[in-house]
Amino acid sequence: MADSSESRAQTFPQLLRQRLQHDAERPAMREKAYGIWQTWTLAQLCEEAFALAAGLSDLGFVRNDTLVIIGDNRPPLYGAMIAAQSLGGVPVPAYQDSVAQEIEYVVDHAEARFIVAENQEQVDKALEIREQCPRVERIIYCDPKGLRNYDPQVVIDIATLMARGREVLKTDPERVNSEIEKGAPSDTAIILYTSGTTGRPKGVVLSHENLLVTARNINAFDRITADEEVLAYLPMAWVGDNTFSFAMGLVAGFCVNCPESASTVAQDLREIGPTFYFAPPRIFESVLTSVIIRMKDAGRLKRWLFEHFMAVAKKTGVALMDGRPVAFWDRLHYGLGELLVYGPLKNTLGFSRVRVAYTAGEAIGPEIFEFYRSLGINLKQLYGQTEATVFITMQPDGVVRSESVGTPPPGVEVRIEDNGEVVYRGPGVFQEYFKNPEATAETKTQDNWVHTGDAGYFDDEGHLRIIDRAKDVGKMNDNSMFAPKFLENKLKFFPEIKEVVTFGDQRDFVTAFINIDLDAVGNWAERNNVTYASYQELAAHPKVYALVQECIEQVNQSLAQDSHLSSSQIRRFLILHKELDPDDGELTRTRKVRRRIINERYGDLIDALFDGREHCFVSTEVMFEDGRQGRIEADLEICDAAVSPERTRAAA
Repeated sequence: MADSSESRAQTFPQLLRQRLQHDAERPAMREKAYGIWQTWTLAQLCEEAFALAAGLSDLGFVRNDTLVIIGDNRPPLYGAMIAAQSLGGVPVPAYQDSVAQEIEYVVDHAEARFIVAENQEQVDKALEIREQCPRVERIIYCDPKGLRNYDPQVVIDIATLMARGREVLKTDPERVNSEIEKGAPSDTAIILYTSGTTGRPKGVVLSHENLLVTARNINAFDRITADEEVLAYLPMAWVGDNTFSFAMGLVAGFCVNCPESASTVAQDLREIGPTFYFAPPRIFESVLTSVIIRMKDAGRLKRWLFEHFMAVAKKTGVALMDGRPVAFWDRLHYGLGELLVYGPLKNTLGFSRVRVAYTAGEAIGPEIFEFYRSLGINLKQLYGQTEATVFITMQPDGVVRSESVGTPPPGVEVRIEDNGEVVYRGPGVFQEYFKNPEATAETKTQDNWVHTGDAGYFDDEGHLRIIDRAKDVGKMNDNSMFAPKFLENKLKFFPEIKEVVTFGDQRDFVTAFINIDLDAVGNWAERNNVTYASYQELAAHPKVYALVQECIEQVNQSLAQDSHLSSSQIRRFLILHKELDPDDGELTRTRKVRRRIINERYGDLIDALFDGREHCFVSTEVMFEDGRQGRIEADLEICDAAVSPERTRAAA
């Protein structure tokens, strides 16, 4: 168990050396391989990490060097992070689904001499960019499959490098320890590159102090202990994984579990039964979509039970989660639902043991948020960003609200500027943007206040409400507010809708691009005898347009009751002929919409939505999975959606 003596540790390697004194045999990580869970004790994880550090040192890795890491969540890759930090170096995780050109930018900008790559796919990307990144000396791989005939002068097996490190430690046992001793809290612990929503990604420099103090504060805030179980399945390049899996895990001492692959996450989640869970809204949206699809395929009795008890949950579940008074009969009715529906559903999803769950990254739709809380899952929103080491506000138990993101956690201050922008400061505030002093000065003041770029306000309860990105919040021609992300999240509650982009700033009305969810709509098509051969054909089907129109009109009815947003009802829409894709630059790697790219690429479609056209031809360049480029062409239909009377104005 972690104890108070660890508060003296100033870096992660120092923390690990202290924990080894009493936690050596405690499970630190698990990985599922070939269907079997394999466990690394803390002693095994540290032995491998320090052996790798010695091997890297023998290759010439020195203090302040950067080590780019590419791959899925794997114990050896987390060990590589520890190894770099042990030598005073800096790990730089890259998104594993990035194309070679995106990897090239990170490797070149971070001035990396060494790359750790999970497998042949990632090694091939690293080799492809070597000519453009001449600093790269060695590429270290974890999985040897397919790499037998690669140049051993450039590509080296991590097991071989660890063995080399162990030999170094036999003759120089203090090689790594002496470097660990030199570590200071202000040393850079990691560089994480932003998603690049508005331009080139920026390297956010976080210190050991940023991560350690934040982890200790948050663990205390939500009583996170060494007994938690966590599934690490989100990209290592994202600040969420580095805080929740790496920092909080090493500080609290809980076991971090790595899934076998992206395709087995759902099964692995059920097997692990995490007690502490984190996911961005898109994951919760995807899970809800799969639940609704299964229920539509279920028998009549099962479907009736689900619909009946979900209505009970909507009425009673959130109040029970918040500790509010609930009538005896309603409590009994909900208990029956737990036995027949909620419990089995949570077990199927792997959420049976979840004690606390977080969502962040983007706003989550209120309906989606309340769906999970109504099941008895303690889902809470937090508001944060990479530059804050995640946490700006959090929701304390008992005062969780779907429309707000809570209050500042210990040590964090938040205020609202005169223009409505949220600014903050606290122990997690980043050091700088790597090699970008101009951007640092624009974002962070001399006294450590950070500009978020988000518009928000504190409500009557003192909870922060985020409206949207400040630059994205606009005004319509009637001077009413236009908040695109709010509208988009309401539409994404429907399982048939995967992605939405809305338009309305300085316009007379609001319009939308829609991406359908192929799984959900494909399932619907099968049940309704709608034949199709491709995403494009299904998206263009008249019955699919009618299905999406019904969803939009339900949202319009809801918006009509909001005096601030009643003018934002969606009047026209089209269904895109292709899914918005990170490989095409339309989404970031964390699946945030790049609005500037959308406006540039689909300008004619946007004009058609507003000028009354009923059809518009589009030809779009796309990148296929094998790296080839091509074009997709379509004549897209543009439809009108009915708007509802604005109740507040009518009453006036």
